[in-house]
Amino acid sequence: MRGYDALTPQKYLILPKLLRIHTPYIFIYRQMNRKPLLFFLLLTSLFCSLPTLRAQDTHHFEVMKHLDIFNSVYRDLERYYVDTLKPEKNIQDALSYMLNQLDPYTEYYSEDETKQYEQMVTGKYAGIGSPIVYRRSEKRCMFSNPYESMPAQMAGVRTGDIIMAIDGQDVGTSAPDTAANYSARVSKLLRGDPNTTLRLTVKRMGQAKPLTFKIVRKNIELPSISYQTILQDSIAYVSLTQYTENTARDLRLALVDMISKGAKRLILDLRDNGGGLMEQSIKIVNFFLPKGKNVLTTKGKGNDKTTVFTTTEEPLDAEMPIVILVNGGTASAAEITSGALQDYDRAVILGKRTFGKGLVQHSIEMPYQGILKYTAYKYYIPSGRCVQAYDFKNRDNEGNPRHLPDSLCRIFHTEHGRIVKDGGGIMPDVEISEDSMSYFTAALISHDVFNDFCVQYRNKHHRILAPSKFHLTDGEYEEFKKMVKRSDFKYEGPAAKSLGYLRVFAKEEGFNDAMPELDTLDKILNPGIDTFLTLRSEEIRQALEAEIVENYYFTRGAQEYVLQYSKQLERALQILTDDAAYQRILSGVPEP
Repeated sequence: MRGYDALTPQKYLILPKLLRIHTPYIFIYRQMNRKPLLFFLLLTSLFCSLPTLRAQDTHHFEVMKHLDIFNSVYRDLERYYVDTLKPEKNIQDALSYMLNQLDPYTEYYSEDETKQYEQMVTGKYAGIGSPIVYRRSEKRCMFSNPYESMPAQMAGVRTGDIIMAIDGQDVGTSAPDTAANYSARVSKLLRGDPNTTLRLTVKRMGQAKPLTFKIVRKNIELPSISYQTILQDSIAYVSLTQYTENTARDLRLALVDMISKGAKRLILDLRDNGGGLMEQSIKIVNFFLPKGKNVLTTKGKGNDKTTVFTTTEEPLDAEMPIVILVNGGTASAAEITSGALQDYDRAVILGKRTFGKGLVQHSIEMPYQGILKYTAYKYYIPSGRCVQAYDFKNRDNEGNPRHLPDSLCRIFHTEHGRIVKDGGGIMPDVEISEDSMSYFTAALISHDVFNDFCVQYRNKHHRILAPSKFHLTDGEYEEFKKMVKRSDFKYEGPAAKSLGYLRVFAKEEGFNDAMPELDTLDKILNPGIDTFLTLRSEEIRQALEAEIVENYYFTRGAQEYVLQYSKQLERALQILTDDAAYQRILSGVPEP
């Protein structure tokens, strides 16, 4: 075996390759004179399998070859490159790039990120129970909507409180370009083992002296249900925000409670529900379908990777009329729920086309306590369609995934024979949009002045009316307008920007005579902040009121407020209170 240790990885492959090829011949030779028929069958099997063996060998060789190239490149860079490499960052970047070429859902979590993964799957973590956001003007983090009845909120922390120190140590400041790392560091300091105590110092708007809170960390479980109520005496409404390990249990408890109080119909709100655990969606579908119904089929690499999931229990209610609200943020497990119930004509789907994620991920442990979450299967709902919207294998020339065009979508049928299609998401049975927000209002909401007004309002007013009754007075809105005009908020909308480009092009091409007309158009398209604040006053006031309500009544209060203006909810109520219309939609009969 002299020289064996000097073999390169490519040469190492020769030995197992030779053994795999020659061993069957040795065995066949020994059997030739004993069992001629067996010899013939073995020989036939061998030559039939040779193309497959060669293909596997070639693929394996390519894998080892390129791993060796990567290892050699990094090794020599480490030896000779002018600056010292940072292996954690360099190799993590290489991993991220490789995984991003596959799909957005295949991810590697390093040892430091595994808690983030566990929180995503379980909806649980240990901490004080409040999101934080980076505030550019302060170069620090501030609290944003502490969770109701969690340690931070119970201790008195409010939205807008600026984090100054934790356990007596100033957390410092950060430039905007390093805000993500800074925020992650502050978040890590706030988290910790359950029943441990931290001392939190914050700066509150309107108060001269910092405030200090003593907070005991606890296990935080993010609720799957953000709001539930009974509308019009007999219509249950449930807003489901995610699919974590206790989602089905929580939804069952909510439904049983509302049914006991007289609910006979259901609006299940899955808008902006990004999904989560697949098995939870199957359990939820089982609430409304009889035992033994096919809910989902997953298909992975190889014929042995196909699994069919069916309902395993008697339903909670197999007759209750249901409307499910969906939009472009409805994805993954939420699409399984809405798609399966649509395929069985068990619920009316209302809203906008869903996101289109027809892929299932699994996870495996990696060395050094890392986790690899990878796409293992495509899933197919009962009609046989896959809702996957994007083709991540065959990308365009710029590397972007392709969306399957409608012309290539295949036709499937629901249990009652209604036509449904694949190619991207769930198309609602009743398509209706909510009012879109103007560019100006969206820009205003993202500016500090919007948050400042809401925080100041909360700090000045001890209480407000119930969510459905609260409204800003005209005087309070005028105060907000003055605050905006005093701030550094600037706005140039897409129309004004496009006009600016047109002005440049016109000058370059010599159309100087057009400048007076463009100046006139500029005054129309860019009338000034004050005009926009008046023109968009209704939607701005609603956005302010929703934010202020959330500062007092948390997420449930904000949802109660917003639902007053929901066109989709209004249409859902109309359908559920008209049995003929409900049945007509599910049977596919057009309106008279």
